[in-house]
Amino acid sequence: MYNKIIVALSLEHGISDLALSAARVLVSEGGAITAVHAYEPPNTQVMAYLEEDADEKVFQKAKANLAERVKDEAEITSVLLRGPSAGRTITEYAKTHGADCIVVASHKPGIKDFFLGSTAARVVRHAHCTVHVLRV
Repeated sequence: MYNKIIVALSLEHGISDLALSAARVLVSEGGAITAVHAYEPPNTQVMAYLEEDADEKVFQKAKANLAERVKDEAEITSVLLRGPSAGRTITEYAKTHGADCIVVASHKPGIKDFFLGSTAARVVRHAHCTVHVLRV
């Protein structure tokens, strides 16, 4: 069905297996699956109260966690993205890398999501390609 699928993983939630399983069903023979996690660094006001290398330590930990999530998935490439907004970062990556589908999981929205928006909602609004949303 799709030749280049981006799977947006949230390392804080246990949804990786479900999202990767969905991508395996959707990918065409010979297609590629890339698992991405968008790391949002703390804003500058918060950084003033953290150790100098705290941001880099957290980034490296996220990188190790992402590698651990896909270690048994030989056919899946993993990429750790860094940007101020996970939704925008994921959609920009998908566009620049020619993805024709994004798979993203979404929790049941709470009241804060109606005002701030969730990552999945931002991906749906801004993606240039098909988006499959898994409700968890």
